[in-house]
Amino acid sequence: MRQLRQDTQLRRKLENATFEAPAETRIISVANQKGGVGKTSTAVNVAAALAQGGLHVLLIDADPQGNASTALGVEHNPDIASLYDVLVDDKPLHEILVPSEQFETLQCAPATIDLSGAEIELVPMVARESRMKNAIRAYIEHREQAGEPRLDYIFIDCPPSLGLLTINSLVAAREVLMPIQAEYYALEGIAMLWKNIELIQQHLNSDLRVSTILLTMYDGRTRLASQVAEDVREHFPEQTLQTLIPRSVRISEAPSYGETVITYDPGSTGALAYRAAAHEISTRS
Repeated sequence: MRQLRQDTQLRRKLENATFEAPAETRIISVANQKGGVGKTSTAVNVAAALAQGGLHVLLIDADPQGNASTALGVEHNPDIASLYDVLVDDKPLHEILVPSEQFETLQCAPATIDLSGAEIELVPMVARESRMKNAIRAYIEHREQAGEPRLDYIFIDCPPSLGLLTINSLVAAREVLMPIQAEYYALEGIAMLWKNIELIQQHLNSDLRVSTILLTMYDGRTRLASQVAEDVREHFPEQTLQTLIPRSVRISEAPSYGETVITYDPGSTGALAYRAAAHEISTRS
């Protein structure tokens, strides 16, 4: 009953919510070296919620597993052009983009299994850490020259490691969105990723900052989840969103139908939570 009341209140709040476009394109890497924390679910559902709110959004799938592509119903078999071709063969980004069938203002740069080999192939290349940054910059200029609307958000779904794909993603971005599972090891994961981000700030991208921390897989029935949420907010009060993403079967089911939870079950607790998180992100400069 408590959850039902919370969902009803959140639904009413979101009915009147407006998603204002940022002053300039926000490029956000969704990163966490620890796997299984809801990183891809966060990337695709926040992107979908912002697109549903009328904003122009690009999701770049930088994970060779291609889970973000799957969640958006985008083909990512080895025969199609993908992010691999952009990073390794200098293919223009606009030539690989696939529009979402569910949202008019959402596009996806798909990942294929070939991307797993990019980690090795990028090693001898000039400016290997900046290839994604250069591709994004060229695409933004292409849109402007073609008279297309400016992108409001670019989300980059990073793989759960700190290889060249993740480094490229962090060099290309100005912000990091860090999903944190509400469990015991959460703070250790934050500390490890934060050190790596500081190294990238010092040597490759001085504009990078952790702007957002989102607690995922939250189970309010357990004391541990509440304690972890309290600890994260104590250490990172400015970055941590008020919105919590609960454990939800609907969030897990949606990708198997080639959908985000935003379209798969719009009235579910998970969909409402991600829409609220997206709105909260949009209100932050």
